[in-house]
Amino acid sequence: MFSAILEYEFLQHAFYAIVLGSIVCGIMSNLIIEKKMLMISGGLAHTAYGGIGLAYLLEFDPTAGALAFSLCSALFIAFLHKKSHVSNDIFIALFWALGMALGIIFIGLIPGYTPNIESYLFGNILAVSGQDVLAMLLLSALIVFCVFAFYKDWQIFLFDEEFARLQGIAVNFYHYFLYVLVTLSVILLIRVAGIVLVLALLSAPAASASLCSRNFTGRLALSVLFSFVFSFFGLWLSYTLDISSGACIVVFAFCIYALLLVLNRKKA
Repeated sequence: MFSAILEYEFLQHAFYAIVLGSIVCGIMSNLIIEKKMLMISGGLAHTAYGGIGLAYLLEFDPTAGALAFSLCSALFIAFLHKKSHVSNDIFIALFWALGMALGIIFIGLIPGYTPNIESYLFGNILAVSGQDVLAMLLLSALIVFCVFAFYKDWQIFLFDEEFARLQGIAVNFYHYFLYVLVTLSVILLIRVAGIVLVLALLSAPAASASLCSRNFTGRLALSVLFSFVFSFFGLWLSYTLDISSGACIVVFAFCIYALLLVLNRKKA
């Protein structure tokens, strides 16, 4: 596998995508879990399907379409969450279904040959191009900067919003800001695990790290490591067996988490 990475450019692109995706997963999975936003992340990922379908219909970049759809949905859900007394789960479910439905409609309206969008649904890290890697690099750098430039504020906001408000932190701003960062993370990870499976990458690293460390900063570092291990060995299985990379990554992540859970219970 290592020799193949040095030899083949498509594997080099896949490896770069793993490194960048692991950094984002490690950081954002902790923020998402602390704020109980896992289902929101899944909803935004599925909403992206509508943007991908529209992009194919109007013949522009599918990633741009996914980003536009998901970002608009994220801000609208964040607004409704703040202003409405209706359960957030209802908004998430509706947007989740709406995104998928619109994607199906838009793709159905494409004249002639229907494009193969399986890689967007289930991920195909082996198909990541140099342009994709560059886009992932820019998104990763933006996400990392936005988190660590305001790291202390994020820590307070994540664990106690009332205390954050008393400290003069702009809680409403961070509320919307977090939704934007989640959206950017989802778009970045769609090429790695796909719309259907991306939720696992936004939960498994932090869930595994929480079994090994109670310190938030320690969990961030461990989450990055776990995410890299999941993705690298998932890539190896995918390349060796010639099957879906996203599915391999998710199965490997589940197995490692289950193993850690068993070991953790034995220690207790």
